[in-house]
Formats: sequence, C-alpha cells, structure tokens
Amino acid sequence: MKNRNKGGRPRKMVSEKKTYIVSLKMSTEEYYTLKGKASEAKTSMSEIIRLSITSCKIIQRLTPELNGHIRKLCGMANNLNQIAKKANAGGYKNARTEYLHLADEIDNIIDKIK
Repeated sequence: MKNRNKGGRPRKMVSEKKTYIVSLKMSTEEYYTLKGKASEAKTSMSEIIRLSITSCKIIQRLTPELNGHIRKLCGMANNLNQIAKKANAGGYKNARTEYLHLADEIDNIIDKIK
C-alpha cells in the first residue's frame, strides 16, 4: 500500500513549536500601545512581542564595581582640571609630573572598565 499524502500543514520541527507561555502585566497605556502596533502591522500582539525580543538590544545595568570606576574617573577629571590650572599659573614644568601620574591612573581605570 502506498503512503499517500493526505494534505494539511507540514509538521513543525520541535525547535519551531511554540510550547512556552509567558504572562506579564501591563499598564493600560502599554496594553493599548501594543494593541495599536499589532493592528498597524496587521499581526498579533504575540508576534509583535516575539519580534521585539529577537530584534531589541538589551543594555546591561551598571555594576557597583563599574560605578566605582566611573566615580574615580570623575574625581580624576577634577584633578586634571586643577593640574591644568597650575600649569597655566606656574608653568608646564611644575605640573608635568602630576599630569603623567594622573594619566597613568586614568589609563589603569579605563583598562579595568574594558
């Protein structure tokens, strides 16, 4: 007996099946914004959410360690301004060693951030 094609939709691969359900709460404004975008695109709200998941870029929050490095850089920027003021008032030779030391510290912190 022949294996006949009875028609219908082809079977999906296991990785293509949508088996997970995620529920979320939205404000009224968020819900109607999503609903409006879905109707503009003539697609479902679920599809809009799926598209946003695959195409959006998530930016990691700053860690406490990174915040500390940023604070140090801000303080060093203040020190650099003070060195520039000294250089303008007393000459570059007097402020050179302070500048070189501070530049090394700034480079070290930037390396830690990277």
